[in-house]
Amino acid sequence: MSNILKNQKHLFQLPEDIHYLNGAYMSPLLRSVEEIGIQALIQKRNPTSIQPKDFFETGEKVKANFGKLVNCPAQQVAIIPAASYGLSTAINNLPLDNGNTALVVSDEFPSGYYAIEKWCRDHNKRLKTIPAPEFNQGRGEVWNQRILDAINEDTAVVVMSTIHWADGTQFDLKAIGQKCKENKAFFILDGTQSVGALPIDVQECQVDALVCAGYKWLMGPYAIGAAYYSEYFNHGVPLEETWVNRSNAQQFSNLTEYVEDYTPGAGRYNVGEYGNFILLPMFNAALEQLLAWGVPNIQSYCETLSKPMVQFFRENGFWLEEDDFRAKHLIGVGLPEGMESGEVIQRLKENKIFVSIRGKAIRLSLHLYNTEEDIKALIQVLDKILAEKA
Repeated sequence: MSNILKNQKHLFQLPEDIHYLNGAYMSPLLRSVEEIGIQALIQKRNPTSIQPKDFFETGEKVKANFGKLVNCPAQQVAIIPAASYGLSTAINNLPLDNGNTALVVSDEFPSGYYAIEKWCRDHNKRLKTIPAPEFNQGRGEVWNQRILDAINEDTAVVVMSTIHWADGTQFDLKAIGQKCKENKAFFILDGTQSVGALPIDVQECQVDALVCAGYKWLMGPYAIGAAYYSEYFNHGVPLEETWVNRSNAQQFSNLTEYVEDYTPGAGRYNVGEYGNFILLPMFNAALEQLLAWGVPNIQSYCETLSKPMVQFFRENGFWLEEDDFRAKHLIGVGLPEGMESGEVIQRLKENKIFVSIRGKAIRLSLHLYNTEEDIKALIQVLDKILAEKA
């Protein structure tokens, strides 16, 4: 059961005079995360304060906390530097004998597309794109059905984002995961644009790999993230061979007693130097704050905050995905005829309102630092542009 969260802007250091509706681009740093980063930076002044255990302990905390977010054992989590690293890790370890077609959705984020496109090219597999319908009523429902209909016994893998990164279309991950399992297809997800703001359960959705960059909805710093890998991957080949992922890594005096085995679970997929003494404590502090807030509560807050904006869009000819098929923290908005995206972005920027253009949509993304004033400011500018066009 979710609780009603109040606005949390006081926990951030966003300038008071801006309206930041662009968390999908990059989250602002929490004050607590920034402070821990400064403390960690200062610690490096004196290397004697960094003990061998410090290479591993914070990483274990990050794995446990990420596991709580997505419902998986900490042992099945790896620390990664970027979504592309995590996606390539999973895709490079796919079996070659369980189907000849890989599926992606149209306009998938490039990191996932490039990785699976290369895999298909290298192994003579077919890459099939499931196109989105044009902007119209029922688009999300139709798109989800197209994905389900495309999964069959020839499907090797489905690679997609948990929600569409450009417009927030929500995919029925439970149904897609079930259809994948029925056809012995792998299900690989990029959760960068929803994990931390929208609940997900990798067990319930039968996900094989879930990869997340940390600097968006996980509220962490840039160049660090986390990934869940199912037990299938526990004996795979990592992208690199680093001492820190071997079973004897914590015994510094015995590192040259070379071993073949890795740390258990997904530990072999940790990036080299994953115990980053600056980024990792920051990332862990961010995850702890998310768990304290409760991810369902973040989604509920965004839904409530966005209601006046959604009503304005519906009443004024903007396209918006049906409520049941869109995330509440990331919303893609199609503009009415005659309204140009470049002009809209410029006018918003002049009023210190920050959003993104992705594909054919204006992308608005909300979080607990956003206020009713942010929404009012957005509506006011758009309403003025509409009046000028009338």
